[in-house]
Amino acid sequence: MAFSADELRVLRRALATALNPAPLQDEDVQDCLRLAESVDDAVREAGRLHAFLLADLTRYREALPGSLPGYLELLQDALAAGYDPAADDLSALRALRPHPRAAYLLERCQVLVERSVRARLARVSQAVATAPRARLLALPGGRAGEGEPKPSTPKPPAPVKRPAPKPSEVFPPRRRPVPPPPPEERVAG
Repeated sequence: MAFSADELRVLRRALATALNPAPLQDEDVQDCLRLAESVDDAVREAGRLHAFLLADLTRYREALPGSLPGYLELLQDALAAGYDPAADDLSALRALRPHPRAAYLLERCQVLVERSVRARLARVSQAVATAPRARLLALPGGRAGEGEPKPSTPKPPAPVKRPAPKPSEVFPPRRRPVPPPPPEERVAG
C-alpha cells in the first residue's frame, strides 16, 4: 500500500497525537477520517483483487495442461503474495512434474504446505495446553454413589409374550402336483 504526501502528513500528525495526547482541530479530525476511509477502501480493493486472483488461478488449474504457462505464472505470483497452496495445486503440480518450472514450484509448495501444517498444529497444541481443563465429575453408580440411595425409576412394562407360531402356520402345506391325464383320455381340441 502506498500513501500520497498528504496522506503521510495526516498519518504523521495522527501518530504524533497518539503518542502525545492533545486536542485536535476539526480540520485534523476530518483529515484523519478521510485517511481512515481511504485505507478501508484500499483494504476492500485488496480483498477483491485477492479473490479475483484465486478464482483466476482455479480457472487456469482446471484448464491444465493447456494453460500450463499461465497457471505456473499465476501460482508463482500468488505464492509471492502469501498464498497457501491447496491440495489441488499440489496434485496439479505433481501431474506437471516433467516440466522443470512445475517441479520447482512443487518443491516450493510442499515446503510451504509443511510449514503451514506445522504452524496450525502448534496453534492447536498451544490452545489445548492453555485451555482450562474441565473438572471431571463422578458418574452416578460409581464409588462416589455407593452410599447414596438410587433414584427409583419406573420399570418399563413387560413385553406381551405371544405363543410361537407352529410350523404349519409359517409354512403352509405344499399341494402335490396333479399328474397329467393319461394319453387316452386327452381330447383333441
